[in-house]
Amino acid sequence: MRKRRTGRLSTVAAAAGLAAALCVLPLGPGGATTAQAAAGCQAGTESDFNGDGIADVAIADPEGTVSGRDQAGLVRVVYGGGKGTAEISQDTDGIPGAAERGDRFGYALAVHDANQDGCSDLVVGIPYEALGSVPEAGLVQVVHGSPDGLGKGPAVKEYLQGSGSGSLAASAAEAGDWLGFSLAAGHTTSGEPFLLIGVPGEDLGSTQDAGSSHYLRGSTNIAVHQDKPGVSGVAEQDDRFGYSVAATSRHLAIGNPGEAIGAETFSGGVQVLSHTLSSAGIPTPLAGLDQNTPGINGVAEAGDEFGAALAMVPFRTDTISSPAHSLLAIGSPGEDTSTGEDAGRVVVVEVTAAGNVKQTADIHQAYAGVHGVGEDGDYFGRHLAAVNRAPSSVGRPDTMLLAVGIPGKDGGDGVRDAGAVHVFPIVGDVGASDVWLTKGAKGLPGEPGPQEYLGTSLHATAGQLYVGVPYGAEADQGLYRLPWANVIAEGTAAPTVHKPGAGGLPADRKAFGAVVR
Repeated sequence: MRKRRTGRLSTVAAAAGLAAALCVLPLGPGGATTAQAAAGCQAGTESDFNGDGIADVAIADPEGTVSGRDQAGLVRVVYGGGKGTAEISQDTDGIPGAAERGDRFGYALAVHDANQDGCSDLVVGIPYEALGSVPEAGLVQVVHGSPDGLGKGPAVKEYLQGSGSGSLAASAAEAGDWLGFSLAAGHTTSGEPFLLIGVPGEDLGSTQDAGSSHYLRGSTNIAVHQDKPGVSGVAEQDDRFGYSVAATSRHLAIGNPGEAIGAETFSGGVQVLSHTLSSAGIPTPLAGLDQNTPGINGVAEAGDEFGAALAMVPFRTDTISSPAHSLLAIGSPGEDTSTGEDAGRVVVVEVTAAGNVKQTADIHQAYAGVHGVGEDGDYFGRHLAAVNRAPSSVGRPDTMLLAVGIPGKDGGDGVRDAGAVHVFPIVGDVGASDVWLTKGAKGLPGEPGPQEYLGTSLHATAGQLYVGVPYGAEADQGLYRLPWANVIAEGTAAPTVHKPGAGGLPADRKAFGAVVR
C-alpha cells in the first residue's frame, strides 16, 4: 500500500483544526443515452430526481455509519412537495458494492440528466473506495432518477480506472488516486451531458500525486492533465491537478492547488478550458492561471493554495445577447494578507466566448467596504458557491452572487473556528453590498460555537442559498435553505430546514449536510 504523503493542504487543515470538518485529504492533503424523456419525467427543473417538476435535494453525510461501518458514508434525499425521503448508500438495493469503513460515499456530489430522460441523476464521488486490494483508488457512481425516485429506474453507472472505455479503461487503479474527489456535471450549449471527474492523487509515470481528471461527454472519454498538449505547466509531485473542478455549458476549470510556482511550493494554479475538443482530443485549453500570471493580482507565494476551491457560472454582459461568457471564482485560502496569515482571498476572472480570460475582482476582507478583518487561520475561500439567478439577463449585483466559506473564522467573543459565510455580488463593486452570515442571522439558528466550521458546506440555486451545518450543537445541525431575499435584502420568509430526526429523516448523523446538491 502506498504511503500517504502529507503536504500543504493537510497541514493547513490541521493548523485550523479543520481535518474532520473538511474531510480534507492530504494535498501532498444507466441506461443508454436517449433524447426522449421517460414517461413521468418532466425535464427542466434542477435536482428533480423523480421528474415531477419540483426540486429535490440530496444531502450527504460522508462520515455516516452504515451497517456499523464508520465513515462508510451515505446520502439522504428529500423529495420536494412533501413526497417523502430516501437514503442511498452502498448497502442500498440496486447500488453496486458494499458499504465499507472509510469509503466516504457522498464526499462529492454533482447533478445532471446523464441519460436525458427528463429526470435528474445524482453523481456520487467515493474517493476513498478500495478496488479489490487497492486502497483509496476511488469510484464514481451515477444513480439515475426515475418517477419512483433515485435508484428506482435504470441501473447505476459506474466509473472507475481500469474498466469501461477510453482514458478510464487505460488508467490503472492505484492506492491513493482518490478518483471522484471532485465532480462537475452539466450540459453543453447543445444540450449534451458532460461529467468532469477529479483524480488529484493520480501518479503520472514516476511523478507522485501529480493529479489528473477525466472528461466524459458522449463518445469522448479522455484524461486531462498537465502533460497533455496545451495544458499549462508540467506535471510535478504534489501538484494535485483535479483537486477542484467547476464548469458551465461553455467552459471548464480544473484546480491544482499544490502547484509550485518557481520555488514557491503549494502556491497553486488553475487551468481554464472550453468544451470544444482540441486537435489532441481534449477540451481546448484556454489559459493557465496562477498568481504570477499577468493581470492576476498578487504574487505567487508558498502555501497560498490558489485553486483549492472553484465556482463558475454563466454570464451575460450588456454587449452580448446570451450568457456566452463565464465568471470563475478561484479560492486561495492560504493567502496571507496584511492583517493575517492564511487569512485567504478569492479572485474572480471572466472567460469570454472567444476564450479570453481577465481578472474582474480580487475579494478579501481587507477590501474597502468589506465586512470584517482577515485574521490568522480564517481560510477565506476554502469553499465557494456561485449562482446567476437570471442567466438570460445582463448580470447585475443582485443576480450574480458568490458565497464564500470562511471555516476558520473565530466568533465575536473569541470562539475558535466558529466559521462564517460571506456573500458578495460578483459584478460591480464587491464591497457595496456584501453580507456577513453567521449562526443567529438570516434564518440560521443558534449562536456561534467552537469548531463548528460554518462555511464548509455551501450550494446555491436561483432561489436559495443552501448552508449546511454538519458540526456543532446537535440542535442546530442540519441543512438550511435560505431565500435569497432574506440573505441579500430584508426578507423574512421562513427558511426550509432539513434536520436529522425530523421530516422523515433518520436521527442518526455524523456530518449530515457536509455536501448538498
